[in-house]
Amino acid sequence: MADIVIQKKGKVGQITLSRPNALNALTYEMITSMEKALIEWVNDTSVHAVLVDAEGPRAFCAGGDISELYKQGERKNYEFGQKFWADEYRLNALIDIYPKPYVVFMQGFTMGGGVGISCHGSHRIVGESSRIAMPECGIGLVPDIGGSFLLTQRSTNLGIYLGITGSQMDASDAIFAGFADHFIPETKWNIVKHKLIQTGDPHFIEDIEENLPQSDLSKNFDTIVEVFSESDPMSIINGMVQYPELASSLARLRKASPLSVLVTLYMLRMPEISQSVKAALKTEYRYTARAQEFTDFQEGIRAMVVDKDRNPIWKHSSLEAVTEEEALCLLKPLSSHLELRL
Repeated sequence: MADIVIQKKGKVGQITLSRPNALNALTYEMITSMEKALIEWVNDTSVHAVLVDAEGPRAFCAGGDISELYKQGERKNYEFGQKFWADEYRLNALIDIYPKPYVVFMQGFTMGGGVGISCHGSHRIVGESSRIAMPECGIGLVPDIGGSFLLTQRSTNLGIYLGITGSQMDASDAIFAGFADHFIPETKWNIVKHKLIQTGDPHFIEDIEENLPQSDLSKNFDTIVEVFSESDPMSIINGMVQYPELASSLARLRKASPLSVLVTLYMLRMPEISQSVKAALKTEYRYTARAQEFTDFQEGIRAMVVDKDRNPIWKHSSLEAVTEEEALCLLKPLSSHLELRL
């Protein structure tokens, strides 16, 4: 079975991720296939909208398939990762500015690279099982795929909370934070897809979406904004300790790569990050292009994905051990031939 099914059906171009046993993780070939189809459909008058979905109940897409990235990184073939991320980011940028409706259905887990192919779309549908997160700090990376832009749209401080703790958002949280638009019960998704295929016009979605109770993020918003307004991570941690409702997020933060946490903190406060997806992608790439050689990424993947001992040995034993200079160095411009071009 193909990892991705791309077809024209009725008045839409449909892209279906079909690796349910791998939580629909994105391979390099899936990324390039999506980009090729989207470019072709821009000038195809028979395609009025794009429908993106995935097989299986557990995940829309749990991220990029990082096993091959790890293997190549162990061989010190860093160019492989640089090309993977550069081409993935070009796809993310294309989705952000796509001239036709881009309608995506996000069941189960949508994380990392999955966010990049969904949450930049024009019509982002979530349901009861939806769980969206940017957990990159837990594997030695930083929020990427334009996720840093998304994180800052409701509030920079809320984005810092979500970015450095990797906290999961349910449907109501995701809509509040700006990662989704519409809640529709998953039992109705096939009906919605069928009508979209027939009409190619997603305007009816607003008429059938349903309201949700106030989200937990909304309830805790003032507390989060206050705690995460602190300029250094230790002050943030000291603030989190005061609030029991942040205990699980604090536990995740303490397990994350100290280097990734500090870089993310600085990155999300850069003015250019909140200005556009392209600007965010270019800044993120300065980190990811260096990630395999100079950061905790390889160790994070080893511990969480390869050996699965969940006991990474980070380069720094604590947040206090990371210097501002070390963190900011990873966000400096690359040499001209390596800078991301979108």
